[in-house]
Amino acid sequence: MKHPTSLSSILLSKAFRIGLVLAMGCSLVSAQTSSPSPTDTTLAQSVQELREQVQELRAAVAEMKSEASEYRAQSEELRKELERLRVPTGPSGSAAVPAATEPGVSASSEQRVSAIEENAQLLANEVRTQYQTKVESASKYRVRLSGLVLMNLFKNSGFVDNQDFPTYAASTSNYGERETFGATLRQSELGLEVFGPDIAGAKSSGQIQFDFSGGFPIGAINGVNTGVMRMRTASARLDWEYTSLIAGQDNLFISPNAPTSFASLAIPSFGYSGNLWAWTPQLRVEHRFNLSSDQNVSVQAGILDNVTGEPSVPGNRLPLAGESTAQPAYAARTSWTRTIDGKPLTLGASGYVSRQHWGPTWDATGWAMATDWRVPLSSRVEFSGELFRGLAIGGIGGGIGQSVLFAKGNSNSLNPGPAFRPLNSAGGWSQLKVLATPKLEFNGAFGMDSPFATDIHALYLPSSFYPQLLTSNRSEMVNFIFRPRSDLLVSGEYRHLHTSQIGALNTADQVNLVMGVLF
Repeated sequence: MKHPTSLSSILLSKAFRIGLVLAMGCSLVSAQTSSPSPTDTTLAQSVQELREQVQELRAAVAEMKSEASEYRAQSEELRKELERLRVPTGPSGSAAVPAATEPGVSASSEQRVSAIEENAQLLANEVRTQYQTKVESASKYRVRLSGLVLMNLFKNSGFVDNQDFPTYAASTSNYGERETFGATLRQSELGLEVFGPDIAGAKSSGQIQFDFSGGFPIGAINGVNTGVMRMRTASARLDWEYTSLIAGQDNLFISPNAPTSFASLAIPSFGYSGNLWAWTPQLRVEHRFNLSSDQNVSVQAGILDNVTGEPSVPGNRLPLAGESTAQPAYAARTSWTRTIDGKPLTLGASGYVSRQHWGPTWDATGWAMATDWRVPLSSRVEFSGELFRGLAIGGIGGGIGQSVLFAKGNSNSLNPGPAFRPLNSAGGWSQLKVLATPKLEFNGAFGMDSPFATDIHALYLPSSFYPQLLTSNRSEMVNFIFRPRSDLLVSGEYRHLHTSQIGALNTADQVNLVMGVLF
């Protein structure tokens, strides 16, 4: 398609060509009639040349008519596009009714074409800028860099297990001072996504995500401000129209939701307070069945690294109690989703099984059942949450991170004895989200994880791998999240922790101010 600005020059060129042919034809006819040719052959040749010129003239006129019609259609499209661009929008985003235009006020064709040219030039500049700033990969496939620069200012009242993102309230000064204030950026995140070729009809992609919450350099001055980078998730995907295959270290797919919070990203919000979670290697398959245009059923199933919650030690990797069985963990989830006014209503149910070998005679079968929901109560209010019941599921956040108990004197699996018991637990969380404006939201949530008292009291003075044997952990939080722009956020949060252990009841509070930049 030729550029609209060349319309006048093309028409002039065509007119000049037609005029030239007409002039030549007239000259030839005049020459033939004013001075007779010496022979009939010369006259016949001249007539043939005249016929050819007339044929060329007709072809030129037909071409001119076709192109003129095309240019009129293009001009009409440009005029309509310019009118749409010039129509102002109302506060709701709809087009406002334009005021009546006085005679002579409308822009000329040259002005409209100039406006279109300026828009085209602006678009070209944006494309050049995008090309200059894109991330290039060795494979030449598209790569997207993303991340979050996040600063947390926090004040704690009461002993907590971790100063910047606490998960439970402690009872002794082994966990610091009772009143503390600090700041951290180690919950900042960095991620890469790669979009590869189509393979067997599936779109291939991959992602890897890091944060800086992997501990602190040993012996470093002010080392708390130089968090060690750690890998959170890394996975590869093949996505067909209705089926997906995912391999890598990913979120625990049987627990897809989490309370909304920028105060706790290093550990998902309410981890160990009713929110099952783990970033664990896995291989899973997902398939979606469309029941109608606005609802579908999804089925997920896979195998996972059989994590059981033991702390890591320096040096070589040692097998965990689950890995020692030479079997993976197994998990499955099914969910139903319906779209209501553009928002998803989702109900899900999950199951999880983990074989575990803790010693010569200490075997357990960990399991969990869970249900999750996400329900839009209105266009601005959403209710979400999760409930679970399980046994020996400390590796995925249940039982406040505790899987099994050993009696006092038998707190090491290398010292076999009969005093061993898998830990039953139940818990969950729920959240109410209110979207006050498109840029401001409020969240309130409650969560609880409660190991069974019958298991805890069945062993006299039980002990285990854990610093403290916790019998209940509860969290409540309220926050606001304000996004003045898509790449900026400000948040404030208050969180209360209520933790029980044998013979003690501990509470703690945290106030957190968050500032972040997304890229």
